[in-house]
Amino acid sequence: MFAEPAPRLFALPPGADFPAQLVAGLRQRLADHPPEAMARVTLYVNTTRMQRRITALFAAQGAGFLPRIRLVTDLDAALPTSGLQPPVSPLRQRLILAQLVERLLEREPDLAPRSALYDLADSLATLMDEMQGEGVSPDAIAALDVANHSAHWARTRAFMAIVSQLLNDVGQAGNQTRQRLLVQMIAERWAVAPPQNPVIVAGSTGSRGTTALFMQAVARLPQGAIVLPGYDFDQPEPVWHGLGDAMTAEDHPQFRFFRLMKMLDAAPTDIKRWVADDAPCPARNRLVSLSLRPAPVTDQWLTEGKTLTDLATACRDLTLIEAANPRAEAAAIALILRQAAEDGTTAALISPDRGLTRQVTSALDHWGILPDDSAGRPLALSAPGRFLRHVLRLFDARMTAESLLILLKHPLTASGKVGLADGSANRGEHLLFTRNLELDLRRKGPAFPTGADLVRWAETQKNTGVLPWAKWLAETLEGVLQPSVKLPLAAHVTRHRKVAEMLARGPSDSAITSELWEKEAGIAALAVMEELASEAEHGGMMSAADYLHLVEALLNRGEVREAVQSHPRIMIWGTLEARVQGAELVILGGLTDGIWPQLPPPDPWMNRQMRLAAGLLLPERRIGLSAHDYQQAIAAPRVVISRAARNADAETVPSRWLNRLTNLLGGLPAQGGPEALAGMRARGDEWLALAAASERPDPIMASAHRPAPRPPVAARPQRLAVTGIKTLLRDPYAIYARHILRLFRLNPLRPSPDALLRGSVLHQVLEDFTRNRPDSESLHEAHARLLTVAQTVLVAEVPWPAARALWLSRIRRAASFFLSVEEDLGGTPVVIEKQGAVDLTGVPFTLTARPDRIDLLPDGRVHIFDYKTGSPPSAAQQELFDKQLVLEAAMAERGAFTPIGPGEVAGFTYVGLGTSPKTMTTAPDTAMLDTVWAELHHLVREYLSPDRGYASRRAMHGERFPGDYDHLARFGEWEMTDAPKPEDVT
Repeated sequence: MFAEPAPRLFALPPGADFPAQLVAGLRQRLADHPPEAMARVTLYVNTTRMQRRITALFAAQGAGFLPRIRLVTDLDAALPTSGLQPPVSPLRQRLILAQLVERLLEREPDLAPRSALYDLADSLATLMDEMQGEGVSPDAIAALDVANHSAHWARTRAFMAIVSQLLNDVGQAGNQTRQRLLVQMIAERWAVAPPQNPVIVAGSTGSRGTTALFMQAVARLPQGAIVLPGYDFDQPEPVWHGLGDAMTAEDHPQFRFFRLMKMLDAAPTDIKRWVADDAPCPARNRLVSLSLRPAPVTDQWLTEGKTLTDLATACRDLTLIEAANPRAEAAAIALILRQAAEDGTTAALISPDRGLTRQVTSALDHWGILPDDSAGRPLALSAPGRFLRHVLRLFDARMTAESLLILLKHPLTASGKVGLADGSANRGEHLLFTRNLELDLRRKGPAFPTGADLVRWAETQKNTGVLPWAKWLAETLEGVLQPSVKLPLAAHVTRHRKVAEMLARGPSDSAITSELWEKEAGIAALAVMEELASEAEHGGMMSAADYLHLVEALLNRGEVREAVQSHPRIMIWGTLEARVQGAELVILGGLTDGIWPQLPPPDPWMNRQMRLAAGLLLPERRIGLSAHDYQQAIAAPRVVISRAARNADAETVPSRWLNRLTNLLGGLPAQGGPEALAGMRARGDEWLALAAASERPDPIMASAHRPAPRPPVAARPQRLAVTGIKTLLRDPYAIYARHILRLFRLNPLRPSPDALLRGSVLHQVLEDFTRNRPDSESLHEAHARLLTVAQTVLVAEVPWPAARALWLSRIRRAASFFLSVEEDLGGTPVVIEKQGAVDLTGVPFTLTARPDRIDLLPDGRVHIFDYKTGSPPSAAQQELFDKQLVLEAAMAERGAFTPIGPGEVAGFTYVGLGTSPKTMTTAPDTAMLDTVWAELHHLVREYLSPDRGYASRRAMHGERFPGDYDHLARFGEWEMTDAPKPEDVT
C-alpha cells in the first residue's frame, strides 16, 4: 500500500472533511488491489464518533469490505496476550485520593475549604493520570527543586510522594499506566515481529504522551502510516523550527505536530498530502496561518502580509457578528441556522459555551427546529439528576417550605405505576394535595416544616385522602437530616436511594416501580448510583455534606443523549466533534477570551515551572488544542464568527485569535484588508438587524395608561379598617384590587425575617406581656418578665437563630423605655388587640379598628397606643395620610370599643421601638376629632360616587416604595406625572 520509506507522515489541511478524505485516500491507494485488501487494513481513530462516520462513508459507497476500525484508546485487540489486569476504577481511585486529601486538609486547613475536598481529589486524580500517561515517575516529582518556590509547593511535592506510594499499594494500575504499559509491550512485539499489513493512525494530534508513543511505533512499521488532521502546509519552515520552546509555543495550534516530528526525526517537508484535494479556501488558510504565528515572530505580519493579495477571496465567505449581548448573539445564530434549514444546507454551530448553545436551541424551538446536539444534556440537569440532587439537600440542611415543594412538584415524585388501564402514573391527587399544602405554607408557615407539621395540617382538611398522603410523606422524610453524623459511604448510598425511590413511587401501596430509573437519563443516573455502591467500601466515613459534594461531582461529569427526532442538517457540536465532521456552513460561537479558548483550570498541585521541569504538559496545552480546533473550523467553506461584546457581568474581551485576525486585516490596507473586514462586519450586522426585527412586536403595543377603574357602586367596599383608609388615600387602586377584585398578595415561598415579621412578633410580645400582667408588679419584675415573654415568642415564631438573637437584643434595649412610657401614664389596659366598629352617618359604610392597646386613665379618660418597630409617622404624615390613631380616637368617643363605651380621649401615642426608641403623643380636642370624622365622611362619599375612580399610586410615600399591585396596574409603562385615566369596569 505504501511505497514511501518509514516513518510515513501524511496530513490533510485545515477545512478538509477529514473522515471523507481519509476514506477517499484509502480507496485511491487500494484501487489496484483486490477488494479484500481493504479488510487487511487496520485503522486506529481517536473517537467513536469518527469510527461511526467512517463506517457510514464506506457503507454509502455500496457493498465492499471494511477496514478494521479501532480506537487508539482501546489497544487490547492489538495484543490479546498482554496479560495485563483491567485498570483500577477511576471512581475507586478518586475515593482513595479523597480520603488522603481529607487528612491533608485536617492537617493544613489553610490549603482549601472542606467543600473543595472532591474537587481537589478530582484534580489530583487528573494529575496522576497525566503523570502515568506522560511517563513521569513519582521519583521525578520528588526530585524537583522547589527552593525558589513558596512553601505551598514544597508541601504538595511531599504529599504527592505519599499519594504515589498509596496508589502503587492498591495493586491495580491506573488507566493511563496500563495504557502506557500496553503500548510499550506492543512496540516491543512489533520490533520483533512487525505486522505486514497496513496499520494507520488517523485523526490524532499526539497531544498525549501515550498516544504519541503508539504513533511512533506505527509510523516505523513496514506498512505503517500516520494521517494528521488540520496540518498547516502554509507555515514556513523557519516558523516550524521556532516552536522548540514549549514555554512560548505550547499554545500554538501546530505545536503538537512539531513535537511529533521531533520524536520521529522528521522535518516539515517529510509530511505529505494524503490526497491531492486542496482546502475549501486556500487563501483563507494562508490568512489564518499568518494570523496565528507565535508571539515572538508576529513581526512577520509586516513582511509576509504583503504576499496576501487575495484577501477579498479569503474573506468572501466569512461573516463576523459582534452582538451587544449573548441574547442578541443567540438570536442571530438561530436565524442563520433557520435559513440553512430552509435552503437545505448542512450547518453546524461549534462552541464550547453551553449557555450559548442552550439559548440557540431555545430560539430554534420557536420555529419547530430541534438541532442534533452532540453533547446531549448534562446528567445533573436531567430530571433524574435534579431529583437526586433535591433529595441530597434533605440530608444536609433543614427542610424549608421551598425545598419541600420543589421536591413535591418534581415530575418524578409520585410517578409510581398504580395499575391503571393505560399504565401511566396517577399524580392528580398528589398535585392537588401539594397545591393546597403550598397555599397553607405561604399563608401560615412554618418556614421549616416537619413531618409532624404536615400531619397536623392534613388533619384539618376535609378530603380524607390528605391524611394518608401526609403520613406517607412524613414517614419518608423521617430522620433524613443528620448533618453532623458521619456514616460509611455505603450507608449514605443506601439511604439516598431508599428516600429517592420512596418519593418517586408515591403513597400508593400498589405502586411497584416509578419513572425514576427509566429512559436514557434514568438509566444513566442508576448506573452512577450502582457504581458508587459497588465502590463504597473504598469511600470511608463521610458526613452528609461530603456525600452531597461527591454525588454532585459525579452527576456533573455525566452527560445524556436522549432519543429525539432532530433536524438532519442542523447540528450543534463541541470542538472535539467538529474535528470529525463536515458541514457546508460552520458557525463559531462565543469567541470571547475565557470561553474560547477557555482559561486553564487552576492547578493546586503543580505550577508551570514545576510541570516543565518534570516533563508534564503545560497549562497552555489546552489553549493550543483549542487553537487547532479553531484553525480547522474557520477553514470550512462558509464560516460565521460570533461574539457578544458584553455578558451578564461585564464587557468581554474578543478571543485572542479573533483579535489577531482583525488586527492583521486592519493592518493590510494595500491588500484591501480593512475593506474585507468591513464586509465581514456588514454581513454580520445584517443578521443582527434581522434578529432584532424578528423580536420586535408588530404592531407595537402602546404603553398602558395610568389606571383609575370605576366599578359599580354596589361592588365598592362598604367596610374598611382604619389602616385601609391610609391605603385609600395613598394608593386607591390597591383597595380596588384587594376588596373588589379579591386579589390578595401571595406570601413568598421562602419566608425571611423581614420587617413585617418583626412587627408581628413585637406586637405579639407586647400583647402577651400586657394581657398577663399580675397585680402589684414591680418595674424590675416587669422588665424581667418582658424579656422572658420576648424569648418565648421569638422561639415560637422566629426559626432563624441569628434573627432571634438580634431582635431579642433590640427588645432588651427598648424594654426600659417602654416600661417608663407605661409608668408615666399610669393607666390600666382595657382593650388589647380587640376589634371595634362604628357606622358612618348617612353613608352605608362601616369603619373598623383593632387598636394595639387602649388604657383607662385614673381620671376616666382613655389613651390609645400603637406600637411601631421603626420610627413613628411625622406630624405632617399624620395630618395628611396616617390617620389611624386619630380615627381610632374618634371611634372611641362614639363608643366603638365595647369594654369602655363612649368616652373622652385624653391622647394617643405612637411608641417607636426601633433603634432609637421614641414616642409621638397627640392630645386631640373635639374640633380635631369632628374635623377628621367629617373628612372621613367626605372621602367615603367620594369613593361611593360612580364618577370617582380608584387611581393607582395616588400619593405614595415615594416612587421607590413598591405597591402590592403595581404589576397589575402596569406601573413602569406609565410615569407618576401621568394623569389617571378613569375607566368604567363591570
